[in-house]
Amino acid sequence: MRIAMIGTGYVGLVSGACFSDFGHQVVCVDKDADKIAALVRGIMPIFEPGLEALVEHNVRGGRLSFTTDLAKAVAGADAVFIAVGTPSRRGDGHADLSYVYAAAKEIGDALTGPAVVVTKSTVPVGTGDEVERLIRETAPEAEVSVASNPEFLREGAAINDFKHPDRIVAGVEDMRAREVLEAIYRPLNLNKAPLLFTTRRTAEVIKYAANAFLATKITFINEIADLCEAVGADVQSVSRGIGLDNRIGPKFLHAGPGYGGSCFPKDTLALLKTAEDEQVPLRIVESVVKVNDARKRAMGRKVVKAMNGDIRGKTVALLGLTFKPNTDDMRDSPAISIVQALQDEGAAIRAYDPEGMEQARAVMDDVEFCSDPYAAATAADALVIVTEWDEFRALDLDRIAGILTQPVLVDLRNIYSPDEAARAGLRYHGIGQVEKVV
Repeated sequence: MRIAMIGTGYVGLVSGACFSDFGHQVVCVDKDADKIAALVRGIMPIFEPGLEALVEHNVRGGRLSFTTDLAKAVAGADAVFIAVGTPSRRGDGHADLSYVYAAAKEIGDALTGPAVVVTKSTVPVGTGDEVERLIRETAPEAEVSVASNPEFLREGAAINDFKHPDRIVAGVEDMRAREVLEAIYRPLNLNKAPLLFTTRRTAEVIKYAANAFLATKITFINEIADLCEAVGADVQSVSRGIGLDNRIGPKFLHAGPGYGGSCFPKDTLALLKTAEDEQVPLRIVESVVKVNDARKRAMGRKVVKAMNGDIRGKTVALLGLTFKPNTDDMRDSPAISIVQALQDEGAAIRAYDPEGMEQARAVMDDVEFCSDPYAAATAADALVIVTEWDEFRALDLDRIAGILTQPVLVDLRNIYSPDEAARAGLRYHGIGQVEKVV
């Protein structure tokens, strides 16, 4: 199949590379000439494990290419995927669909024959209807079908998720769109990936509902963690105890500083705005958004409390800045709010992240970025683990205790146990655990 992928952001680049690895001919399009030039040279605009090698392999095989020429990419394509950004619109929180609609108009101008246009971007319900209207308005004689094919990729594990999906959701309104999407995803038949066909609007709702539910699980266990701290229980054991129930499951039940990233914050907000427009209150999702926003800054207060309530003039070392490991994505990372809360209390911040420091510099002021975890901890008054990168899972805690000015470890991901920290002489403060004082 010949595929044009409009947009080389996270979703577009990963999807385009994976489709080409299936054997399809894929052209990825972006208006950013510098980004396209970099991709042609093999330089990735994002950090995603395995992506650089996957792109190189398929470019070398002649199945994947990059261009700024949308018309050339669309001409003769069997399927055109729209994978442009849908950020929260400034002022009201609705999804900004201007890039989607602009792409739809350009696609309409560029169509030279029958094609299926597929919305891959995360969009509110009804967006596919407007995309179809715009294309038909631009190209009234075109033989075009419009479908919805939302992505369910986890940053840091996107390639595996694409090739071994829990499900593939395809919202179609005619047999032509169904047949094309069946052909595109046929290589996944060997993995027995469920291909779920729905109406277009249903597919759009599925994406938002899935993200809202996962955000709810995260927020639920975070509130249970607060209760555990108050009553002297262990949230990790609670998580295991409830996660073993098949009706609940263990995933997304890890207490921490709150969710961030490119999906959950903007998608829950966009879902609320859609529900508000339809006069259908979503009280649970509304509470999730409020609780999560408050939690991030509350983690800063947790650090202050661990340092006996006064951090003015003291230095706090942070390990991990990205919203999760195995990505360089800083969007809505809890670290941003934590740093701001600590700085507001008068603390100096030193930080280290394996991949995210360049991006962090754009959103954090007055932070000293360090070369490794031990450089960050040296002469600091407390060490705070914010993101659970693998390289933080086997720190030399004895060494950490020796280079900190005060032996305070605040573990916002529960990587270590209170007993491990106590053996090294560290005062341990985790999430949803009884604090261990030495």
